[in-house]
Amino acid sequence: MRRRRKQWRCPLVVGIDGSEASLEAVDWAADEAARHEVPLRLLHAAAAGHDASDLVAAASERAAKSAPAVRLSSEVLSEDAASALVGEGRDALALVLGSRGLGGLAGLLLGSVSLAVAARADCPVVVVRGGVEHRHGRFGCVVVGVEDGEGSGRAVDFAFREAHVRGCRLLAVHTWSVPVGNPGPPGLSGYALQALDRPPAQVLADALSGPEQRYPDVPVSSEVVEGPARQALLNAASAADLLVVGARRRHGRVGLQLGLVNHAVLHHAPCPIAVVPQI
Repeated sequence: MRRRRKQWRCPLVVGIDGSEASLEAVDWAADEAARHEVPLRLLHAAAAGHDASDLVAAASERAAKSAPAVRLSSEVLSEDAASALVGEGRDALALVLGSRGLGGLAGLLLGSVSLAVAARADCPVVVVRGGVEHRHGRFGCVVVGVEDGEGSGRAVDFAFREAHVRGCRLLAVHTWSVPVGNPGPPGLSGYALQALDRPPAQVLADALSGPEQRYPDVPVSSEVVEGPARQALLNAASAADLLVVGARRRHGRVGLQLGLVNHAVLHHAPCPIAVVPQI
């Protein structure tokens, strides 16, 4: 219990660059800091030094108006934005970023800084995407993707905590498919073949059992889907306030290497998405 109280005092850090997407991230982060009762830290970083006082002042005013009870601080750093944010993330509850920065392409593409931070940070990274209804909690649902093994343990914990502080329900999604080149014994369906190894429903039950005991107030439903994970998660996220996915470290590499599913949901999710590293 003592460790959890200490963790909750860590600030929520939001990156700002003056773009509309980063201001939407400030709004989301201010609400999130209020929910978790943690300080909010605004960070602007750029390799080329310039006067960012007006930019920071405008973002600070916006955050203070949105969440007046939240303790607010700001800082301007003259260094590469992605590196600065990753460094700040070592002592943060989470990093919050806009989906596109200044000069970013319109549409569904994710900004390069947000993608780089999501791939390297030690803490959860939230990329604020979607329309107003998704960014302001109108669906009352957090969705979490559950993998087999240990890749999504921290992500499931994060999702439960989010559902708890929001007072909303949690939907856990696990996908599976028949291994390529392994048709199995004659007469067995795809689901039965998967069950020879480990039943998908058991994967979900094992992943949820611990967090369900720690957060008994969170209503939980689960969904097992045969097919591609990215499509199942994007479908579930269409009626969600937050999508949570895990990210595993690749052996022999520095930092996280985001997989295909991470990339797909970061670029195309209709709601804010949290990438939670499994450290």
